[in-house]
Amino acid sequence: MKRQLGQIAGTGLALLVSTAAMANPERWQLNMTPGVTSSSQDVYHLHMLILGICVVIGIVVFGAMFYAMFKFRKSKGAVPAKFSHNTTAEVVWTVIPVAILLVMAWPATKTLVKMADTGDAEFTVKVTGYQWKWRYEYLGEDVKFMSSLTRAADEARQLGSGIDPNTVDNYLLDVDNPLVIPTGAKVRFVITADDVIHSWWVPALGWKQDAIPGFINEAWTQVDEPGVYRGQCAELCGKDHGFMPIVVIAKPRAEFDAWLAQQKSAQAPAAGAVAQSEPVPPVTKS
Repeated sequence: MKRQLGQIAGTGLALLVSTAAMANPERWQLNMTPGVTSSSQDVYHLHMLILGICVVIGIVVFGAMFYAMFKFRKSKGAVPAKFSHNTTAEVVWTVIPVAILLVMAWPATKTLVKMADTGDAEFTVKVTGYQWKWRYEYLGEDVKFMSSLTRAADEARQLGSGIDPNTVDNYLLDVDNPLVIPTGAKVRFVITADDVIHSWWVPALGWKQDAIPGFINEAWTQVDEPGVYRGQCAELCGKDHGFMPIVVIAKPRAEFDAWLAQQKSAQAPAAGAVAQSEPVPPVTKS
C-alpha cells in the first residue's frame, strides 16, 4: 500500500514538473503564446480578438451596472419603475448579442476550416499511441520507429533512484527517437491508438488531436523555422501518462532528406531479414 501511494505521489509530482517545464512560462506571463505555425498564430490572433471583444462587453455591461447602482440608488430618492417590460430595450439587447456572435463566428469558422484542411500535404506521418510511448510511420517511405521517454529521465523518475531530476536535461520532455519533419513543408498526421485513448499535443504547433483505438483523426502542420518543439500526451491514459513525451524536430529540407535517407538505409536490412525469415513454400514436382 505504501509503495502504491508512493507511486501515485511520484506520478503527480512528475505531472506538475513536466507541465511547468513544457509551458516554460516567463515571469508575470498571463497570455498564451503565438506558436511557430500559421495555425497556432491564427488561433492566437483569434484568441486576442475574442478577448478584446469580451473586455469591451465587460466594460460596457459593468459600467452600466455600476452607473445605475450609484446614480439611481434609494438614498438619492430613486423610485422603482412601474413598467413590466420595454419592447425597444428587449429588441436591442437581443439583436446586439446576436450580431456580436456572428462577428465572432466568422473568423472562428474560417480558422477551424483551415485547420481541418489536410489536403496538398507533402508527407503523411501515422502516429499511434501506446501505453506509454508513440509510434511514428512515414507513409510511403518505409520508415517507422518507436519513441519513448529517454533512459536517463526514466531512471531519474524511479523512487529511490538517488538521481536528482534537475540534473537531467529536459526532464520528462525528451525522447530517444524524436519525430523529424522538414521546414516549409505541409505535413499531414493521421493519428490513432492501439490500446486506450491518448492525445498527441505539441503546444507550439497550435493544436492537439485525440488518438482513439479504431478511429483515425487527422491534423496537419507546417513549421517554417528549424527548431525543437516539445509536448506530451494530453489524455489521461494510465499510470505512466506523465511519462509519455513528444519531441518534434524541424530541420531544413536538405538535412531532413539526409536524415530520411539514413533512416531508410538503417531500416532496410531489418526489413530484408524479416522477409527472409518467412517460410518458403515447398516446390512441387509434376
